[in-house]
Amino acid sequence: MLPIRSNIKAMRPYSPGKPVEEVQRELGLTEIVKLASNENPLGPSPMAIKAVQEAALGMNVYPDASAFKLKQAIAAKFNVQADQVLVGNGSDELIHLLGLIFLNGPEDEIIVGDPSFVRYDASAQIAAAKLTKIPLDATLTHDLAAMADAVTPATRMIWVANPNNPTGTLVRRAEFERFLARVPEDIVIVLDEAYAEFAATEADYPSSLDYLDTGRVVGLRTFSKAYGLAGLRVGYGFAPAVIVDAIDRAREPFNVNALAQAGAIAALQDDDFIRRTIAMNAKGRDRLWDAFLSVGAKPVETYANFICADMGVPAEPLFEALLREGIIVRSGHVLGLPTYLRVSIGNSAEIDKFIVALTGVCAQV
Repeated sequence: MLPIRSNIKAMRPYSPGKPVEEVQRELGLTEIVKLASNENPLGPSPMAIKAVQEAALGMNVYPDASAFKLKQAIAAKFNVQADQVLVGNGSDELIHLLGLIFLNGPEDEIIVGDPSFVRYDASAQIAAAKLTKIPLDATLTHDLAAMADAVTPATRMIWVANPNNPTGTLVRRAEFERFLARVPEDIVIVLDEAYAEFAATEADYPSSLDYLDTGRVVGLRTFSKAYGLAGLRVGYGFAPAVIVDAIDRAREPFNVNALAQAGAIAALQDDDFIRRTIAMNAKGRDRLWDAFLSVGAKPVETYANFICADMGVPAEPLFEALLREGIIVRSGHVLGLPTYLRVSIGNSAEIDKFIVALTGVCAQV
């Protein structure tokens, strides 16, 4: 028998939203609406498209291994020092790397909300570290008080997705600062802010940028959501320089490819695209909220580009029924919320089709 580590064998592979092509093959459908992966329905920034097209002429050359220009652009955009900027092959890689540099086996522990983004779990499982899950509160928001209560001498990191995925809920500034005051200073707190652009309009949103000077808060962000660059895989973030240095030592060389670096730099400059994305998202959120209420579901207040709703019945049959109508969403069955559907906020035409399908499917339940 091959000596594959037992903790790796015990892991479950990540379950992404179904690809459009797979649904077309399986069901013989030609028109598919994908509302499963929280992608930007506006597509990528036009400025990013142009930059990638130009960069493609140099595909024969290795990318800048240090991502110097990208780090400088992020630092200037967010008014931080370049040595406080992380970049990676999606924020997934940064999650993985944080696990590599802080976790060293069963004597170490991380604390996460439940349910939340499953790749936090993987950071512990790969290291064979202890994984402590704290249930979300009654509003499906991180229970920071309970997470602080759960801290032990073995705790190395606490992960807080804000807004949370899959629920879209938001931890507020006062609550986060009470939590920060309670957690020992040698524990790293990671704020995963993949959906920050959609929540930043909230006056009491606790951005990781406001806590960099604590020396132990890490903020993770991505170009995959609001910036519309999911296919390029560019994650970024903010951390104390000592953490950035450790990640640079642990990461693979050339981890952010040349096209991704060029597209991300250009996307950072396209403020109009971000404004249009946020405005479209707000309108779509309101329409989906009303649609869920109309079929007797209970939507969760969201600050992201998706909405999660309690359907009151097992969600998997609803997911399958919507799939047969050509609508791809996410079933709460795989997200730890078995009666919920999570639906990305699409464009107006996509939402029209979803509402028709949802109404028809729910009428048959």
